[in-house]
Formats: sequence, structure tokens, C-alpha cells
Amino acid sequence: MTEPVRRVAVTGAAGYLGNGLIRRLDEDDEVEAVLAIDVRSMSRKTSAKVTFVRQDITESIASAFSKHGIDAVVHLAFRLNPGRDRKASWRTNVSGAARVFESCVEAGVRHIVYLSSTTVYGARADNPPELTEDSPLRPVSGFTYGEDKATAEGLLSDLLAEQPGITATVLRACPVMGPTADNFIAQAFSKPFLVGIRGHDPELQLCHEDDLAEVLLVCAINRAPGVYNLAGSETVRWSEMVNMFGRRLVSLPAWAVYPLTELTWRLRIQNESPAVGLDFIRYPWTVSTDKLRRELGIVPVHSSREAWESFALRNQPVPARGPNT
Repeated sequence: MTEPVRRVAVTGAAGYLGNGLIRRLDEDDEVEAVLAIDVRSMSRKTSAKVTFVRQDITESIASAFSKHGIDAVVHLAFRLNPGRDRKASWRTNVSGAARVFESCVEAGVRHIVYLSSTTVYGARADNPPELTEDSPLRPVSGFTYGEDKATAEGLLSDLLAEQPGITATVLRACPVMGPTADNFIAQAFSKPFLVGIRGHDPELQLCHEDDLAEVLLVCAINRAPGVYNLAGSETVRWSEMVNMFGRRLVSLPAWAVYPLTELTWRLRIQNESPAVGLDFIRYPWTVSTDKLRRELGIVPVHSSREAWESFALRNQPVPARGPNT
């Protein structure tokens, strides 16, 4: 049986997902020490077993890993929102990932957990009902988030082939939501209405933030090797998400909404996504989580609908009160 690790480092520790994982690691008695790494300061208070290091991941972190005797690294640092500066996103998402992986080799880290995304499969009309870990990676061209995740996965795969002493978990997670969600999906719902594509209302998967933190912890301390899809059970449709949040859904034909979205993106009227992002509310991209359950015995507690409801109930605006209410 593989010896569990005791000392875990987390990159991107100050972010939305990093905060949740740091809290979970801090609470776990099996974890002796946590190294939190980010260019931003931590917003939450932690116990003495958590050490914060301000560090850019494009620079070597090997000395910090060695100094703190790190056994496993969970790499979460990533530019999530679609940006217009391709060089900046590549620098963090791809070059930064490569530097983190190299630092693990230099410091003798035994296990790497890389948080990837189900967007690496792409949202496509010819996708099967459930994509498996063996399905080809076909990220949507121009959707930098999925493209960069797929590229970083390739870098990690190459490293594992060259370094047999290192194991890795790649978690291809669907969008993560919860009461404290802070990502481009959450930001999109700050608008009074959401756009849909006429004739299309695909089933979507979501993962609750608490489930993600738990799975990351289990994979890190148990050195679970392999590639796994992660999503909450069942699905929720785009129209249902909009309705549950109390927003209006404006459905437009594809021939109109794609050029309109691209125009508003290029004119900086909206910052959520270029037109290619519309594919994810047009075509299917649901995944099977059978491998996660079968090989690791992990079953997320929350369904996709529950993950969305936990965000919607906490964040939807309170209706204005009239003078006679």
C-alpha cells in the first residue's frame, strides 16, 4: 500500500478554489503541514501548520518545496477568465505549469495533482452522451481555458514518462460552483439577462466547491494515480440555471448570437467570453464519472443541481420592495 503523504503544497492558494482546499487541508489531522503559494495574500485565517509563501509560479519553487519537505503538490494556479492577452494567459497557464512540474522534479516531490477541466473534450455536436477519460481531447479552438488545460496535461504526461518516480492525478473537473463561487460563470449572472441559443438547451454538469476540495485532498494524501473526470451527479439545463437565479433568458438564433457576442467581446462591451464560448451552451459535453467511483471509491455528495442551487440561493439579488410591500 502506498504510504500517504503528510506535507502538501498548493499553488494558487489565495484563489477561489485554493481557499477551499487550504481550509480542508488545515482541518485534516492526517496532514502535518501545508505550504500555500500565491502572488496574492491569503484572505482567510489559518492554523500554524499553514505557511504562506508569496511566489510567482513562472519562477522556480523547488527551494520552497525542499525547505518544507513537500510530499505532494496540488497545482491550482491558473488564469481562468478568458483574456485578450494570449501571451499573459500562456505565461501562467502553460509556462507556469511547466515550471511547477519542473520544480517538483528538482525537489523530489513524489506526487502531483493537476486540476484540469472537462472543457478539454470540447463542446461538440458529435460528442457521445458521456465522454470518458479515453475520449479524445478536442478543446474548442479559440477557447483558451480548454486549450491551455489540454496543453498542460500534455506537459505533465511527458514529465511522467521521463520521471518514473513521480506519480500524478489529473482531475478533469466540470465548472465548480457553490455559495462562494467566484468565476466567469458567477460573474455572468450579475447581468439582468442571459443569452441562449434558439433550439439548444444542453444538459450541463457542475461540481460543488466542497466536493472538489474533498476530492483534491483525497487524491493528494493518497497519491492516487491516473486521469479522472469529476462532476456532480445528474445534470441541470442552461435554461433551468437562468430561471433558478431569477434572470431572464433571451434566446437568439445561432447566426445572430455568435457575431453579436464576438462584436461585444472585441469592443470590450462584455468580458465574459468571445463567441466560441457559446458552444458550451449549445453542444453537449457531459462526462462519465464511473472511473472515479470504480477506482477511487469517490462519489461526490452534491448533484449538479444542488451545486447550482447553493450558489443561486446565496447570491441571487433580492427583489426590490415597493412602497406597499
